[in-house]
Formats: sequence, C-alpha cells, structure tokens
Amino acid sequence: MKTEIPASLAAAAQAIEELKKTIHYHSHRYYVLDSPELSDAEYDRLLRQLIDIETAYPSLITPDSPSQRVGGAPAGGFERVAHLTPMFSLGNAFSADELKSFDARVRSGLDSDEVEYVVELKIDGLAMNLVYENGRLARGATRGDGTYGEDVTTNIRTIRSVPLVLHAAGRMPPLLEVRGEVFLPRREFDRLNQLRETAGEALMANPRNAAAGSIRQLDPKITAERALDIFMHGLGTEEGLGVATHAAMLAKLQSLGFKINPHYRLFTNIDDVAAYCESWSEKRIDLPYDIDGLVIKVNSLASQRVLGSTAKDPRWAIAYKFPAEQATTVVEDIFVRVGRTGALTPTAVLRPVRLAGSTVSRATLHNADYIAEKDIRIGDTVVVHKAGEIIPEVIAVVTNRRTGSELPFVMPSVCPECDQPVEREAGEVAHKCVNSRCPALLREGLIHFVSRDAMNIDGLGPAVIASLLAAGLVRDAADLYRLQPAALAALDRMGEKSAQNLVTAIEASKKAGLARALFALGIRHVGAKASAILARRYGDIDRLAAASAEELLTIDEIGPKIAESAASYFADPVNLAYIEKLKAAGIKLTEETQAVSQELAGKTFVLTGTLSMARKEAEELITACGGKVSAAVSKKTSYVVAGTEAGSKLDKAQALGITVLDEEQFRMLVQKPQA
Repeated sequence: MKTEIPASLAAAAQAIEELKKTIHYHSHRYYVLDSPELSDAEYDRLLRQLIDIETAYPSLITPDSPSQRVGGAPAGGFERVAHLTPMFSLGNAFSADELKSFDARVRSGLDSDEVEYVVELKIDGLAMNLVYENGRLARGATRGDGTYGEDVTTNIRTIRSVPLVLHAAGRMPPLLEVRGEVFLPRREFDRLNQLRETAGEALMANPRNAAAGSIRQLDPKITAERALDIFMHGLGTEEGLGVATHAAMLAKLQSLGFKINPHYRLFTNIDDVAAYCESWSEKRIDLPYDIDGLVIKVNSLASQRVLGSTAKDPRWAIAYKFPAEQATTVVEDIFVRVGRTGALTPTAVLRPVRLAGSTVSRATLHNADYIAEKDIRIGDTVVVHKAGEIIPEVIAVVTNRRTGSELPFVMPSVCPECDQPVEREAGEVAHKCVNSRCPALLREGLIHFVSRDAMNIDGLGPAVIASLLAAGLVRDAADLYRLQPAALAALDRMGEKSAQNLVTAIEASKKAGLARALFALGIRHVGAKASAILARRYGDIDRLAAASAEELLTIDEIGPKIAESAASYFADPVNLAYIEKLKAAGIKLTEETQAVSQELAGKTFVLTGTLSMARKEAEELITACGGKVSAAVSKKTSYVVAGTEAGSKLDKAQALGITVLDEEQFRMLVQKPQA
C-alpha cells in the first residue's frame, strides 16, 4: 500500500508524532515485554509509512525516531566521553564462604543484623551507560575505564530493546543515567557464525566478544543487522526518580520502558543467597543468553551510600562467579614470550580443545616457579580452565597418564629474541631480558603504546607493527608519526586506502592528551588510573618530570611503588630524550587544567537540575581544580550546583545547610567567565 504523504509541514509533523508514538508502543510490546499485539507485516507497514513521510519532510527527522534504528553513515571513530557518575567494577566471590565474608563486612559496616539483598543474573556481555535528558536518549557509552567510555550512541539506537523515548505517566525525570549489559543471544551468535563460515571468514570466539565487536562497529548499519539485546540493572546520576531501594528502582525502570531481567530475587539471609546462586550453576544452560554468575547488592539505597566504595569497587555489591569450565588436553610444547618489560613468560602449546565457548590451543604458564610447583612437562596431559573465564590457564597435571616420555621444561638462560643473558632478581618470580635494545621490548612496547587505553590508534595491531619493524620503518613510537601513506601501502596486505586510514588515525592520536600518553609510555606500576591522576595534578609532562618521589607520594592514591617508579623513569636521560622526540612529533603532552583557587582542592560538588553548560564540562571544571563530583548529597558535600528544575537534591542540601550555587556563582567560583 502506497503511503499517503501529508500536504503540509504541520500535517506531516502530526502524522509523524502519531506514528512514532504507535511504533514505540509496539516496539516495547515486542522487544521488551515479548508480547506483540501486531504481526510483523503490520509493524513493518507502520515503519514504512513513517520513513516515507520523513523522506518527504527530512527536517522533521529526530534522533528518537524509530526510523533511526537502522543506522546512519559510518563513523570515523568513537569520541571519548565522561560518565556522569563513575562505573565501578565488582569484587568477586567464588564460594558460599566468600559470600558469607561479604555479608559480615556489610553488616559490620551498617552496624545492623538486618540486611536485605537483591540477587540478579550477571549477564555475560558489554557494560553500557545510557543517559536520558527529559525522557529522550541523549547518549550511550561503553564502560571504558569506568570514568571515561566511548560514545556509541548511534549504534545503541539500533538495539530495539533500548527505548528512544521513556514511558512516563507523570513527570519525566529531567536526567537519568542508567546502566545495563548489552549481549548477543546464543541463537543470533550461532546465526552470525554460520554466515561467517559460509563466507570463509574467521568465526567469532563467543557471544560476549561478538557483542563487544558489534557495538564498536564504525558502520552502525552492521550493528543494526545483529540482533543485540540489553538488560538494564543500575543507576548512575538521576533526578526525580524517587526510589529508596534497588528493587524499587528496577520496577521503576521497567515502568519507564526499560528491559529488566526477570530472574532477580530478594533475600534477607546470606545462606539463601548462596543457595540461589548455586541453583543457577546448572540452570544457566537453559537460558537463551550467557551468564557468568550472579550479582548480589544491598537493597537499600541509603545503606549503599553508607557503605560507599573502595577505589575499585562498591562495598555494597559483589559478583558471585561460577567455577570456571575445565577441559583436559595435552601439552605439546612450551615456548617463551618476551613482554614489554623484558619479563619472560612461558606459554604452553596445547592440543586444541573446546573450552567455555571457544577453541583453546595455548595457555599461560606464568613463570618458572609455577611450572615447578605443578611439575608441568612437555607431553603431559593437563587440566585447563579460563582464569576469569578469559585467559586459558593450566591448573593441574594428570600424573597417572604419564608414559615416561614427558620432557621437563628448563627456562632459557638467554633471551629467545636477542640471545642476551637472562637475569632473575632476588625476590622476583620473573626471569627478565635486561637488554634495552631487545627487539621484543620495542615490539611489545609499541603494541602497548597504540592500545585502546593508551593512544588508541585503530588499525595498528600486532601484525602491522611487526611489518613496520621488519621493514625498518620505526625504531620507537615517535617514528609512527612520521609514517607516510606511500611507505605503508608497500607493506603486505596494506592497500592505499588502508594506509591512508592508518595515517589519519595516527595523526588523530596526537590529541589524546597527557593521561593517555603517560600510560602509553609504559612506566612500570603506572597504570591508566595513576596516569589520569598525575595528568590532572601536573597538567604538563615537564612539571611531572621535575617532581620528586617524595612529592608524588603526597598525592592521594599514589603509593610508594608508583612514586618511585615514575621518579626513576623521568630521571633517566634516555627517557627524557624520548619524550622530547614525542614532543617534536606533535604529540600533546599536556592536560587541560583551569587556574582556580586552591581552596577548592578536596571539595565535593553535587550537580542537580539543568545547566546551560554540558554536565561533562561542569564536571571537568570541578576535577581540574581539585574538586570531586558526587551523585548524592550528604553532610560531606561542600557545594550543590543547582540549575533549572532542580529536584530533591536541592531540598536536601537546604535542609543540611549546604552552600547552594546557581550557574553564575559556579562559573565565578571556578574562574570561568560566561561566554
């Protein structure tokens, strides 16, 4: 049936709004409630009508239109964005005893014998953070490092169970940051692998990796072709939701149109929690999606705030992880890899075996002591599992299957990459190559330099780096920034277009900033979080290089190992010369900072209501001047910044006598003039 196109813009706008409302309703019935009221043909007809009218009146197309779920033009990359509230990881428990220890810590922290827990399935997928402004999806971002993620909004819109517009009978929450897990159902995973096998392409390892790869497709149309799904399970920053418990929050999210996993339960006894967790160890195989455990959370949101968090994870929640799946195979050989720090890591070559959804042919053996402790020999039959269900690991030898032909392994006395002597320092478990010119150190250092959490250069993987080194095109990371498309195009399996794309990606990485560049340097003990802390504190690599270990130790969350390692790195003239080379290549070795009053250092801010500046900008101004951003108002809050339509946080701040700033006062405080 041909669509009747309205004759006027006003009539078209009305028709589009009615169609959008109808389609959103039926999408929710089909993809969230699994209770469709229309046939597929009827649904497709409504969508076709909407697309036809929008095509005739393109100015009326909005991001929340169901027509935008098909995906737009390919993206050039993913922008790094800050979460309104950090996304913590969870501590793990692997037994009922560890759950009881968690329960004891919770009761002690609350000084109470009565605690209610919510237990939810732990979906094996990709953590996602969605932000809704006035009921409309504004942004979707990956978890990333917990503070910053990648903006994948266009791809998120292709997931049918993600509401583009919230359902709210009353007042719409002005701001809602909601967390969930994107996953690929097993049926869809099998379908995609069948297509790849038919096309002669490499198979995807497991649904979790497939989901992560799908959500990070630069072409959103590819994401739209894959039936990704999502379950929502938590909140970040929110305004006006008005719930007091986690269970009430789940019910509220469901009423707003979000898809909630139905298998969550409430318990008041940790033994019942443990029994429920154990019951899913076998039942999980019947689910249409993968889970790798369950999550236990204190139900009361007030109690969650009292318990707080460590630097890494909340004290009010824990993940119960299923025992890792195991398999038996044979160690056919053992070889040694040299890492970027020079450490030699023995690796077992295994007879291929299927394990936790993928084929395993290699497993880490960690170090010489690990091999000796377990008496692992070449030719042994061994038991393997996936540590954290990710990294294959040999955990035991089946000694009764030995024939006498097995060969003990001896750690080499010289480096397999450069033939220089290997050393093992007193008190260290690792054997190390101490040759600073070892080709392995350069190769592995380059792989780290371009990795996602460092300079994040797309298209520059281990194989390309190996080709660059073999061709003599790079001697250190600074050389990457002098590469030309013509030289790259001459490499094997590198065409002109790929070469140009790679040069473009390398050029873009120059703007990554000091935090990423510090992490990319590979300074021992200085991880991504420490790099961000140091970048915020000093703002410039020269200022950081001049800092002593004693000065670094005065920084919150910088311990002795990090301080001594960083100071030692910057005291080495070779490293300083390398940094000068990076500067000359045009790499940004500064971090944006704001000249502000030192009185703000350590102050805690809470933002509420709508500001004319973006929340991300406001948060960056606060952190740049040494302040901290919190999602909840408490007696420890220093300032509440209130925009228009400020909600209950403003009321609580006034009741507690906390200083409330409007936007103009906030700008003056951080010394940022009005535009």
